Amino acid sequence: MRTLVIGDIHGGCKALLQVLEKAAVTPQDRLIFLGDYVDGWSESAQTVEKLLELAISNTCVFIRGNHDLWCGLWLEKGATNPIWLAHGGKETMTSYIETSLLTDNRHKAFFNELQDYYIDSENRLFLHAGFTSMHGVQKESQAANYYFDRTLWETAMLAENIAPEILEKNPPQRFVHYKEIYIGHTPTTNYQEVTPMKAYNVYNVDTGAAFKGKLTIMDIDSKEFWQSDLLPSLYPDEKGRN
Repeated sequence: MRTLVIGDIHGGCKALLQVLEKAAVTPQDRLIFLGDYVDGWSESAQTVEKLLELAISNTCVFIRGNHDLWCGLWLEKGATNPIWLAHGGKETMTSYIETSLLTDNRHKAFFNELQDYYIDSENRLFLHAGFTSMHGVQKESQAANYYFDRTLWETAMLAENIAPEILEKNPPQRFVHYKEIYIGHTPTTNYQEVTPMKAYNVYNVDTGAAFKGKLTIMDIDSKEFWQSDLLPSLYPDEKGRN
């Protein structure tokens, strides 16, 4: 059985279907999704519908991203905020209205049941953004950090520039608790990279699908990965997130 981790999808259902096919996913594979299923391209509702189908055929772990937090509040309570609407929320609302899935209780339950983080049997941590506690993710005092924090990734990037002998004596305390950490949230395209990035023991699998990049699925044991086409080529009449 493979364990496959999938980066931020942002309503790009066509890209999701592509990477599942390219990776030749079977029901024997465990799938770990790092969040941000919605907001960006026009198929947010269709993306969640596909994820619900996968949950029937595969062992799946669904992590909550910041965009999922906002979308879940809207589906459950009708709540919106200007930041969400400006960063893909309008497209998600349109998707749900046009597909008649707005009142589907399965979708509401999906967002309500998302996990803040997941730690597997080999002590590998999966979460959307990050955490700040030096004592580990379970000691995090602010749940919002699971969805919004970027300092975990920034610190990992800085650690790459520290001499190995210094790191051995003084390792970054947030990282020592876990064999590996897998995140999304911060597109690798921000660093002019279109493939997954590794810094210290952190793997960033968000390869910019929300914008002009690709969606990535990675085998966490072999580190082999597969990518969709560039999202603008799959949705040529749309802008995605700017």
